Amino acid sequence: MSIDPTLLDDLEWRGLIAHSTDLDALREALTSGSVRFYVGFDPTAPSLHLGNLVQILTARRLQQAGHTPFALVGGATGMIGDPRESGERTLNSAETVQEWVERVRRQIEPFLSFEGENAATMVNNHDWTASMSTIDFLRDIGKHFPVNRMLARDVVRTRLEAGISYTEFSYVLLQSMDFLTLFRDHGVTLQFGGSDQWGNLTGGVELIRRAEGGRAHAFATPLITKSDGTKYGKTEGGALWLDPQMMSPYAFYQFWLNVEDEKVGELLRIFTFLSREEIEDVESRHAEKPFLRLGQKTLAEQVTTLVHGAEETERIQAASAALFGTGDMTTLSVETLAAALGEAGAVRLERGPALPTIVDLLVEAGLAASRGEARRTVTEGGAYVNNQRVSDPEAAPTESDLIGGRWLVVRKGKKSFRGVEIA
Repeated sequence: MSIDPTLLDDLEWRGLIAHSTDLDALREALTSGSVRFYVGFDPTAPSLHLGNLVQILTARRLQQAGHTPFALVGGATGMIGDPRESGERTLNSAETVQEWVERVRRQIEPFLSFEGENAATMVNNHDWTASMSTIDFLRDIGKHFPVNRMLARDVVRTRLEAGISYTEFSYVLLQSMDFLTLFRDHGVTLQFGGSDQWGNLTGGVELIRRAEGGRAHAFATPLITKSDGTKYGKTEGGALWLDPQMMSPYAFYQFWLNVEDEKVGELLRIFTFLSREEIEDVESRHAEKPFLRLGQKTLAEQVTTLVHGAEETERIQAASAALFGTGDMTTLSVETLAAALGEAGAVRLERGPALPTIVDLLVEAGLAASRGEARRTVTEGGAYVNNQRVSDPEAAPTESDLIGGRWLVVRKGKKSFRGVEIA
């Protein structure tokens, strides 16, 4: 495979290099031949999240440019977890970590190619860590780490006052040993990760120099933050998970659809594979008519397609159109509709001998404060069930109107709607 000499320029334009050990040396390496690189993922949760997606997509960019990925899932480091400023992690059982290793592997695999000249390789650091004795670890790895440098790490300094266990304090040794092992066994000479990993990344570069006299490279991607400087990574419902069982594809799509205007360009660069010309065109058109939200729509479609596939994205878009009155409700899958209504708001009613009237549905759904208000909404032509206008206040839907046998979408006017689940 030919090497793309513009890779580093593209990474810089996309804002994907926050720190690097030696940018000129890295440029020379990346243009001289296929570089073997690695990026690691600790299974400290049953799913990867938004921050991990930055690393997965960056690995994909490097592979598409002709370089060779080693994706490391940390069956060993996941037993410990990198120290956080907020405090000690809860240690998970070996069985739980092993289960999460497999889940994380399955999430990474679709993004990389495991065939061809620069085929990706999946590795697990448990394979070379589990059989290593404590004495060997201390002599071969610990000997190369001055404690004063370990204490200088930002997260360690932050945690010293409140307390940090030796377990988490020693994490940098384990991650650095991963780089050394991959350097020795596979010729890996580049590691990257998030900027909060910078101390670990440089620890590995230094260990290779001290233990092998070898030269390696590292760079860090920036943390993704909102306009106010706080981290992207959580919604009201929790973290931005990639697993569709932990965060519905509809909710995932809606997250991207609702990012701030001033962040659209940055996120298009980081999270999509659109070209520079395509992104700048979207930015220009978005700036002219921001109320059309072209930037957010492009971002939501591109990223959701990358993570959940084109078919799922089409279903989400169809659900969004239907919920706002421009699509056919009956064509929607129950799963997509339920996820969409769960985000938009839904109420659950017990199934009785007859389904509620439109007046009752408007009140129960919270779209009318009283039956009188609900009646006025109907008589004025502003009440809809499954996008069909209802003109009779006493009218009630039938069993055949229930989508998937249990859902109704009740709408007041153009934009106010709720899901009603008849259980």
